[in-house]
Amino acid sequence: QVQVVESGGGLVQAGGSLRLSCTVSRLTFSGSAMGWFRQAPGKEREGVSCISKSGRATNYADSLKGRFTISRDNAKNTLYLQMNSLKPEDTATYFCAASLTTYCYGSWSQGSGMDYWGKGTLVTVSS
Repeated sequence: QVQVVESGGGLVQAGGSLRLSCTVSRLTFSGSAMGWFRQAPGKEREGVSCISKSGRATNYADSLKGRFTISRDNAKNTLYLQMNSLKPEDTATYFCAASLTTYCYGSWSQGSGMDYWGKGTLVTVSS
């Protein structure tokens, strides 16, 4: 059974930084596109970022470009999300997702193409 596990969430002050990690087991990580998503209380889930299997292609939610950076280390089976200049509105549970495909779908932000999901890690940004 494929396992997707996020870590690195926590409480941070506005303007601060945080790096999330996601590890995947029982899946060929280097052959899988990966994504980060988030869901704030009372809101729908939204796509944060998606990265192709090689890491050469990345996609971001327009509102997050320049502050968030997705990356991956295929040797360590680990996905990262570097979040800088955090704002209170970034408070959410962040989810990692793995795809059985090698690339990000055009509709990746809606979760399309993502086959396995983690349980999430909570990020709270205080003002």
